[in-house]
Amino acid sequence: MSKSIKGETPLELGAIYEISKILSSSLDLRVTLRELLGVLSSYLKLQRGMVSLVQDSGDLHIVGSSGLSTDEIERGRYQSGEGITGRIMKTGLPMVVPDIAKEPLFLNRTGSRRLAEGQIMSFIGVPIKIGRDTIGVLGVDREPGGGTGNFESDVRFLAMVANLIGQTVRLNQRVTAEREQLLQEKHRLQKELKVKYSIDNVIGQSKRMQEVFAEVHQAAPGKSTVLLRGESGTGKEVIARAVHYLSPRKDAPFIRVNCAALSETLLESELFGHEKGSFTGATQERKGRFEMAHGGTLFLDEIGDISPAFQTKLLRVLQEREFERVGGNKPIHVDVRLITATNRNLEEAVADGEFRADLYYRINVVTIFLPPLRERRDDIQPLVEHVLEKFNKENKRKLSMSAEAMQIMLNCYWPGNVRELENCVERTATMTRGDMINDLDLPCQQGKCFSLAIQGMAKTAKVVPLHAESTEIFKHVQTNQPASKPASESAPPEILVSERDKLIWAMEQCGWVQAKAARLMNLTPRQIGYALQKYNIPLKRL
Repeated sequence: MSKSIKGETPLELGAIYEISKILSSSLDLRVTLRELLGVLSSYLKLQRGMVSLVQDSGDLHIVGSSGLSTDEIERGRYQSGEGITGRIMKTGLPMVVPDIAKEPLFLNRTGSRRLAEGQIMSFIGVPIKIGRDTIGVLGVDREPGGGTGNFESDVRFLAMVANLIGQTVRLNQRVTAEREQLLQEKHRLQKELKVKYSIDNVIGQSKRMQEVFAEVHQAAPGKSTVLLRGESGTGKEVIARAVHYLSPRKDAPFIRVNCAALSETLLESELFGHEKGSFTGATQERKGRFEMAHGGTLFLDEIGDISPAFQTKLLRVLQEREFERVGGNKPIHVDVRLITATNRNLEEAVADGEFRADLYYRINVVTIFLPPLRERRDDIQPLVEHVLEKFNKENKRKLSMSAEAMQIMLNCYWPGNVRELENCVERTATMTRGDMINDLDLPCQQGKCFSLAIQGMAKTAKVVPLHAESTEIFKHVQTNQPASKPASESAPPEILVSERDKLIWAMEQCGWVQAKAARLMNLTPRQIGYALQKYNIPLKRL
């Protein structure tokens, strides 16, 4: 056989070339070692080959093989100095066993050598090194006359292959270490972000809520007025408290006022306070909410519902940061950060002349939009589990929710958002007898769900009473069957053919007072407000 450079034969060079291509084709070490040994077996006519590498325990384990079964690979484990393979590992020197049957140190740990009588099998093992450190052993079995024809040439050739394997293992270790470091860094950053963009008592794993949390953390340290916008039940008050407690004013008072719950006169007295004798019943001087919030935060909820006359008074306070008590003439200066909230479309209100443009610009400094629950469905299951856990703790129960029931919750429209979800879970948990909430336990599966009623009314133009006084009326939403007339003298006439007509009828009966109409229809003021907004029914001022 002709010689080539440095004594290698063309056969060896061809094998080295193929092996180098395999080792550079993938970072999956087990796959590349298996293919490498396949090439060696093909070029050198080997019976079997194996690559053993040192593990964290210090033992040698076979990680790549040719001609071995899975069980044989599993048995191929050696301690340093144990058998021929262990001795190569310990000494860092190659070893040749011309006839393994005559070598007492040869353990045949894998059990793969089953020699016929008179059959001779040789073993050649070379160390795999990284620098001066031995990290493994490359071992092959061949019959006499196989391979290159002599042991010296085979040892030299296998040493070159082992050197390539060592370089590949080192590269693999570096890539694995870098990947592990990147994963750890990613985990650390995710943990920091989770801590940074989280708010106590607020569940928000979804992307939309994470954006809200980021905006809250960004806005909280400043002094700018914050406007929270979103549908009813999205948690505007909770976010307002978060802004306060994440700000430098956290140790000062947080004062909340619901502007929609008070008349104009009461709201003025509530916010600005009054002097003794300023009106009937004012028997003593009283501080207003602005004074009580001095140094802290004042949260004005439902600011879109205040009257035009009071908008003017509020604008002056926001501009001058001073006010006078009702019945007083002494200016009072306050240091208050204002947070406002509304579920109304203020831009339309400004365009319609219902809301002052200058007040709108004064409160619309930092705006945070809270998404409805249907737009952050990733948070529904954690919210349900949180409410259920709270219910169990307060009522000493061990309720859980079935997968079918949870799927229904995930698919719900939730017009009332988080508040409606909390009420739904608590109501269902209260009425469930066993320890498992099933799909049939949910109100929507019994025809008792307000959300279902709203959706059903939106899809049909049939009579769907919102003021249901029995389960039968709610069933009408699902079956479209005529509902029995409620036993009430003030019930709306059956000739009405749309929900919009029913709402207008109820408002007319109650002099366009939403609270009275809500009681008439067995709804909350928020629910009837949502319905009026949904059907675009303008309010009449009587």
